[in-house]
Amino acid sequence: MEGLFINIDFPNTLSSGYIEGIVRGYRNDLLTGSQYMNLTQSDTLEDLKLQLSATGYGNFLANVPSPLATSVIQEKAFGKLVDDFRYVRAQATEPLAKFMDFITHGYMIDNVALLITGTVHDRDREEMLARVHPLGWFESLPAISVATDIASLYDMILIDSPLAPYFKDNLSAEELDDLNIEVIRNKLYKAYLQEFYKFSQTLPSPTNEIMARLLEFEADRRTINISINSIGTQLTREARFSLFPEFGSLYPSAADVLSRAEDVEQIKFGIDTSGSPTVDSSLLDGSSNKSLEDHFYQKEMELCKAAFTQQFTYSTVWAWIKTREQEIRNITWIAECIAQNQKDRVNNYIAVF
Repeated sequence: MEGLFINIDFPNTLSSGYIEGIVRGYRNDLLTGSQYMNLTQSDTLEDLKLQLSATGYGNFLANVPSPLATSVIQEKAFGKLVDDFRYVRAQATEPLAKFMDFITHGYMIDNVALLITGTVHDRDREEMLARVHPLGWFESLPAISVATDIASLYDMILIDSPLAPYFKDNLSAEELDDLNIEVIRNKLYKAYLQEFYKFSQTLPSPTNEIMARLLEFEADRRTINISINSIGTQLTREARFSLFPEFGSLYPSAADVLSRAEDVEQIKFGIDTSGSPTVDSSLLDGSSNKSLEDHFYQKEMELCKAAFTQQFTYSTVWAWIKTREQEIRNITWIAECIAQNQKDRVNNYIAVF
């Protein structure tokens, strides 16, 4: 019943119902099955550009000179998503504004890890800045290249950023190297997901219920990926377990099994014992042409599709962002297959709806 009040205007602000209407309008602009078919039948990237111009993307490639590159298509498509997101965020009031800010924090964490890794490997600073996700930009981000350890990273750069609360219990005196960077990234993401989950449960129904499913899936996905990527590394059982988000269908019993796993079979056993409604061990069989990441993307799209069946919920914003990101991955995949003349693989994208 609480969801019925989502359309009530806050003082001197636009209603959340108005924003939900905008987001559902954006959702209706997602590529249809027939439009995907037209894209896959393109012979050149110029043909692809023409087909995209007849969709919700419009003339987003109009000022791009020839020859067209896949990277440019991806960049411009992301640019349109960012513009749409920022427009919605500009209309949002609390608590939707805070909800949307939480969405950006995940991209900020990835940007921090990207720039630290680039700094460690002496990569060009401007080149690395060009690769950061626009939704994860914050003012002090370019200064990360001066950090030499975790403490200086926090004290000099991140203390005034939106990520500061997630560093609270994740500081150490260790030098920045590839392993430590990945550990810190996963610790930050764990803290972020837990805070986002806690906040989402304060929102009115059905937002809290839908976001619980979406974020629990994200927690399970990260737990499984961490378990797989930890095999053969120096991470102890305790260190691995400390990276797992402390919620989701795998936590705590299955997570304990996964933290001890030394091969994929043991990971599959841990998943089977969890009785998880969102993930199962068949994802790790390798019996199909899809990677584990593709299986996760497919499941994520199913959950996002279900989120759109509900009315009066902020979760449509999350679902819209995730589906648009998958759509951009699909467009990039199709463009790359065309550019590399591998049309036999052009249909191996993840269906959005």
